[in-house]
Amino acid sequence: MRRIKTSLFISAAVAAIAGANPAQAQTAGADRAPVAVGEEIIVTAQKRAQTLLDVPQSISVVSGEELERAQADNFQEFLNYVPGLQVDQATPGAGRLVLRGLNTGGVASTVGVYVDETPFGSSTALANGAVLAGDFDTFDIARVEVLRGPQGTLYGASTLGGLIKYVTNEPVIGEWEARARGAIEDTRGGEMSYHGNALLNVPLGQTLALRASGFYHNNGGWIDSIGTTATDGFGYTLASDTEDDINSSLSYGGRASLLFRPSESLDIRLTGFLQNIRADAASTVESDPDTLKTLYGQQSQSQFFPEFTDVNYRLYNGTINADLGFATLTSSTSYSTQRQRLRDDATFNLSGLVQAALGAPANEFVLDQRTNTRKFTQELRLAGSLADSFDWLIGGYFNDEKGALLQDYAAYSPGTTTLLTFPFVLGQVDLSSKYQEYAGFANGTLRLGSMFEIDLGGRYSHNKQTAAQDAGGVLAGNVPVNTDLGSSDDVFTYSVAPKLLLNDRATVYGRLAKGYRPGGPNVIAPNAPAGTPSSFDPDTTLSYEVGFKGETADRSFALDLALFHIDWKNIQLLTVINGFGVNTNGSSATSEGFEFTATMRPTDGLAVSVNGAYTDARLDEDAPALVGGLKGDRLPFTPKYAVSVNGDYDWAIGAESEAFLGGSLRFLSKQAGDFDADYRAANDRQRQIPSYVTLDLRAGIDFGRFGIEAYVHNLTDADGRTSTGVLTANGLPLNPNGAITTGVIRPRTIGLSLSAEY
Repeated sequence: MRRIKTSLFISAAVAAIAGANPAQAQTAGADRAPVAVGEEIIVTAQKRAQTLLDVPQSISVVSGEELERAQADNFQEFLNYVPGLQVDQATPGAGRLVLRGLNTGGVASTVGVYVDETPFGSSTALANGAVLAGDFDTFDIARVEVLRGPQGTLYGASTLGGLIKYVTNEPVIGEWEARARGAIEDTRGGEMSYHGNALLNVPLGQTLALRASGFYHNNGGWIDSIGTTATDGFGYTLASDTEDDINSSLSYGGRASLLFRPSESLDIRLTGFLQNIRADAASTVESDPDTLKTLYGQQSQSQFFPEFTDVNYRLYNGTINADLGFATLTSSTSYSTQRQRLRDDATFNLSGLVQAALGAPANEFVLDQRTNTRKFTQELRLAGSLADSFDWLIGGYFNDEKGALLQDYAAYSPGTTTLLTFPFVLGQVDLSSKYQEYAGFANGTLRLGSMFEIDLGGRYSHNKQTAAQDAGGVLAGNVPVNTDLGSSDDVFTYSVAPKLLLNDRATVYGRLAKGYRPGGPNVIAPNAPAGTPSSFDPDTTLSYEVGFKGETADRSFALDLALFHIDWKNIQLLTVINGFGVNTNGSSATSEGFEFTATMRPTDGLAVSVNGAYTDARLDEDAPALVGGLKGDRLPFTPKYAVSVNGDYDWAIGAESEAFLGGSLRFLSKQAGDFDADYRAANDRQRQIPSYVTLDLRAGIDFGRFGIEAYVHNLTDADGRTSTGVLTANGLPLNPNGAITTGVIRPRTIGLSLSAEY
């Protein structure tokens, strides 16, 4: 009965919107048009400005105002607003994005990230692109656009599952603007946190403007190292440190943008962005490997040597738009770098091995790693229209990337930061790579009468990759030095999207789209067995989607529905051969389900949105044995059900002040953790992450020039999990007492924010 009632409600809502017509929506006897209580939403998903209703695919848009009011400055904090989006993350700046369930734990991205016209992050599987998704600060952005389903036609490689696009605010010519905001937070059981943001828009004459913004976030830790004593895999007794709040982090940086508009037909925008993320220990706790319940009665981990992760983003872009009369020419030139340096505490896992095998003294053992990506891209495109019946776009794209992954094992004297030296090298691995891509693409929208349109797109891409590997030391084994690794791909992706206009406020559409992820050369493991692949192939998705978009004439109610089925073929998987990660192809998967977003503005000042997703994403066949996935297993970190409710009410206080009250509720059903061959073999099932619910509340007063806001994140102190680890590495336990580590969300946090503007 519940399903029937829900179906009837949705059907009635669709029918009401589809049957509505602007003239009929007016009050009887009224001569004026209805007042619009919601603004028209403009997006650039198809690389031209369109209303959200005009785009025949599933898109979520989160405005900058919504993000600021929710105090959301990273991925984890705007998930409430986007159905079908998940983040697998335990450390700031080191997260994996998952859309529509497309995730098997590999190291190449399935979700692309753009900042305005700039693609960010590695396109390959040789620089850990999947787990280093660009987590940009959201202060002073116009909106975040989330495009679900393959985006290979217009956005190219590694957008199998979709795309996240940050659209920043342009400088405003002829206007001054200054704004600042500061906040303080108290996390249950942890340290205080402090936040600050500021922006300045400066007009520089009649044709030029500069906009600059900065941000600073000092996030207090709440996870402790409690001095665990345990015996490692070789019988040595080890004791971890005793220290509180070891997972604190910093994020700081800024953006500057210069806009030159000498005429209505030409504008030039130059933008530079930097962000530094400095994280101490990961936000993980030691947990029961079966139930995932936190061990030792508190959120803690065993730290033998201090860990850290440093991530630096640098992004520079120049965009030119020129109206040529018959078409608009756009040139986007970008250069970006992403640099990660981390230290991983490997004491419990490997210290005993070094002592037993090499006779080395007791020590604290770490892995130092650097992962660097440098990326230059150039895109040219021309867009125009023919007699209002055909919109067209053609373009070319070039990408030149260099990547480097460097690992170095080191030992320290117990309880100190004194580096130990040995008459031999413990272990070093260097992997350098190059990636070049050339692509041509075209997209067109043909209008056949007043009610039917069809959108067609295609993209041909050629990429070439080379890599070189070098390794040495007793832990690296007999790794061959190879400077001649290489591969190349030629791929054609496409999209077809017919659309039926039920009226000027409601559409029904279908979409068939193909996406791909590049293959590449493989790292060669030491003493690799015969048949170990020297390269791996691209994997592809083919997505079938039908949807409905509609709103009432006054925009007091809007509904967005999408049903999808995705076939994922030749999946890239990461397996381990003789201790080395090797990319391979194998298995296929299917993801199908639906998403919806309903927005209601029943009265002045009140806005409520409800969004949700049902996603059934499973392997169609067994993955390689070392991966640990079997036919029918759910893909990791994709709850079957996810529902969010967001609401805000604004009302006037006097002539110039306004108050607001709001909240967000999010429910995630249970989901599968990462594939784990050992756990699968021992338990004959996947590891399950329990369901959880989070509740955020907010309230504030805007006095015009000044504002104050109080808020609570995770009011109910939910113990949500964001990642799962494994029991062993190199055949040895990773953590004391048979524990695994699991990423956790921040406990209940109470905050106060003050803002001022001019």
